[in-house]
Amino acid sequence: MKVIEQLLIQAGISPIAGVDEAGRGACAGPLVIAAVVLNDPFAPELSLVRDSKEISESKREEVFELIESIAASISVVIVPAEEVDSRGVHAANLDGMRRAVNGLAVTPAYVLTDGYAIEGLGFPNLAVWKGDQVVVSISAASVVAKVTRDRIMREMDKEFPLYGFAGHKGYITAAHTQALNEHGACAQHRQSFSNVAALIHKQ
Repeated sequence: MKVIEQLLIQAGISPIAGVDEAGRGACAGPLVIAAVVLNDPFAPELSLVRDSKEISESKREEVFELIESIAASISVVIVPAEEVDSRGVHAANLDGMRRAVNGLAVTPAYVLTDGYAIEGLGFPNLAVWKGDQVVVSISAASVVAKVTRDRIMREMDKEFPLYGFAGHKGYITAAHTQALNEHGACAQHRQSFSNVAALIHKQ
């Protein structure tokens, strides 16, 4: 779990920033990118930090509060659906990662990302396969991004109650597809996504 961060710290390379996103595959709502610098990735209290997908929603809220209380710095970038449409999800994600790292109050000596290298970042960085599962700093960023986005989607559900955003968080499910077929797309749906685009063309 901790090999990469251990090697960097043992080589005198710190602080380390972990970066991850939430909402890349959703067809509605924003893309949220978080960058997190931990004072000590190996602090005993951080043993609870895991890939956000491996933690229940209620537990994620607790872990989020823990990370927020002990992190050296946290930076979050929210990319709205219309920007995802105009730029494309991959370009929007990479730019969001750059903005999140540059928004940190602590300048990282090294940046670890989940899955995608950040082109043009200006800091030494490494993309780690399944990084949200094997790097504590990336796991922390995963939790921050996921909890932040889930909170946004719960609020969005109040504004657009016909779609069930509080439940599926904008991802494609049978219930979400049924709601789209019945009510059409709303302002928070990503028109560049094939299922939404197909529906708009039918209307």
